[in-house]
Amino acid sequence: MKTYRIATIPGDGIGKEVIPAGQQVMQALAQACGTFAFEFENFGWGGDYYREHGVMMPADGLDALRGKDAILFGSAGDPDIPDHITLWGLRLKICQGFDQYANVRPTRILPGIDAPLKRCTPQDLDWVIVRENSEGEYSGVGGRVHQGHSIEAATDVSIMTRAGVERILRYAFKLAQSRPRKMLTVVTKSNAQRHAMVMWDEIAVQVSKEFPDVKWDKELVDAATARMVNRPATLDTLVATNLHADILSDLAAALAGSLGIAPTGNIDPERRYPSMFEPIHGSAFDIMGKGLANPVGTFWSVVMLLEHIGEPAAAQRLMAVIESVTANPALHTGDLGGKALTGDVTQAVCKALA
Repeated sequence: MKTYRIATIPGDGIGKEVIPAGQQVMQALAQACGTFAFEFENFGWGGDYYREHGVMMPADGLDALRGKDAILFGSAGDPDIPDHITLWGLRLKICQGFDQYANVRPTRILPGIDAPLKRCTPQDLDWVIVRENSEGEYSGVGGRVHQGHSIEAATDVSIMTRAGVERILRYAFKLAQSRPRKMLTVVTKSNAQRHAMVMWDEIAVQVSKEFPDVKWDKELVDAATARMVNRPATLDTLVATNLHADILSDLAAALAGSLGIAPTGNIDPERRYPSMFEPIHGSAFDIMGKGLANPVGTFWSVVMLLEHIGEPAAAQRLMAVIESVTANPALHTGDLGGKALTGDVTQAVCKALA
């Protein structure tokens, strides 16, 4: 029997509730399938660790994760710690340290969920957003001078490399090629950002020649937001920069019904390092400890994890159960307009798996 070594990092806020729920579902799934098992190791990094040690994770933290088959991550964010410290000190340290350059976010309207778009069927909104996850606007290049004075200045430099742009565009074209509609939309802002974004456009044309069966188009990011709302059926796979795709994917999750159901994978396509999977909803300290968090985003992230480690049948089985649970309004959490608790949804999924 194959045993997969999984690192769990609950992080902050409701991450401490949904990641144990995800682990519980993974154990139930392994028991139901009977062909594989999971070996978990939990890492208590995050805001509490920062208060005790002055860092979000230890300096040798990446070494502790390096031998794992995958990482299940909760959230990074604490109201008492500046956001740039929580983000750069934990999540981005792992993503960049393991060169998880493809951030993949599937979005679709699950059964039973009342999405906010009028005149939109579940078939109209079935997207995958590919986010460049290693450079761009989140490169961390820049600085501040003359702090506190009237001449204070600050810079954040967006770094785009040909290698980085080529590999994320090639990944997106391959993903689009694998989907039924074989459609890709390349999202940039090349009318205003006339250097790096123009390079994106040029490289997209070059890479597209390797995929003659993929129908692709280009969209400016502001127009892309309107298109997602007004013409969702014209989109399928999208690829954009680190910042643009970060914003677009939150919009996509909201259009599909809730941030609470949305998953993401931080992928190293070359499999040199473990990839990391997480719900996108954040730490949500306002509902922390109340059992109100929606664990569906974590469960769907587990589906992506299973696909990545080579268990597609188990992934399909879990996704079918997730859809059967969301189809039941009695199992909707508060973000979906219901009254179910985290534990109710988790128990329902585990029961259906068994």
